[in-house]
Amino acid sequence: MRTAFLATLLELARTDERIVFLTGDLGFSVIEPFQRELPKQFVNAGVAEQNMTSIAAGMALSGKIAFTYSIANFPTLRCLEQIRNDVCYHEANVKIVAVGGGFAYGALGASHHATEELGVMRMMPGLVVVAPADPVEARAATRALVAHPGPCYIRLGKAGEPNVHSGEIDFELGKAIRLRDGSDLTLISTGSMLKAGMSVAAQLADRGIQARVLSMHTLKPLDGAAILAAARETGAILTLEQHSVIGGLGSAVAEVLAEAPGARLPFRRIGIPSAFSPRVGSQQYLETQNGLDEASILRTTEALLRGAIFPGGMGRA
Repeated sequence: MRTAFLATLLELARTDERIVFLTGDLGFSVIEPFQRELPKQFVNAGVAEQNMTSIAAGMALSGKIAFTYSIANFPTLRCLEQIRNDVCYHEANVKIVAVGGGFAYGALGASHHATEELGVMRMMPGLVVVAPADPVEARAATRALVAHPGPCYIRLGKAGEPNVHSGEIDFELGKAIRLRDGSDLTLISTGSMLKAGMSVAAQLADRGIQARVLSMHTLKPLDGAAILAAARETGAILTLEQHSVIGGLGSAVAEVLAEAPGARLPFRRIGIPSAFSPRVGSQQYLETQNGLDEASILRTTEALLRGAIFPGGMGRA
């Protein structure tokens, strides 16, 4: 995803000198093409994310489209006051780019585990929050963020994520993408969990269970219509995210369901407990430790379905 984002941004910046890229002294080995080709649109702010964010806000208020870039926790939690007061309060055209969402930097420990920032960013007034699922969505999201005239946050994977989409997509901020249809349940994922969601849906289909799969690439504004359609048309909803179960996708979907008249159906959030991980290791290892691997998701889904669609369960009336 990171490579797809950077290549797309460079392509757009070649023809739009308003686009500027600011890094917090991070990304070298992948950002050099932008730096070499467009040095007047590139700023290394150093390990000073607060300053980087305020510089970006000033540039945006001067007519630029400013992208700030660092490992996920650093351009978000480290400089939250600047995001709130300099960017969001002034509706500045700043795009905050976080690389390595979730456990992508798992071996570096809790300081580099980005497991709370989606919830924090969702609370910032006027901030669009995007978490693409694969390089295809990352390219489309980059174009959409450049076109959007206001503050945005985008959470990327680190590198090497496979394409989940087989071709071009109809990408629109605030509108989920339906990859599979089904009536037994709906799997709603955000970010890199889409691949696991699609694999689980395929395994369920082998057992005669048809799952709808939605890629909820935009957490704010949220596609409430897609959620309510799933509540009406399928037997259960399960959310998938590499983020705390508090504040992220699961919380956002629960808010929609809680306020919708008659939207009563089995619902389950799969995410990370509200706790620091006591372990470090690869992203795959930490996914397994937190029940985010395919086998664990499948077990949770089957348990939900036993209550949702079997006789005597909690199914819809």
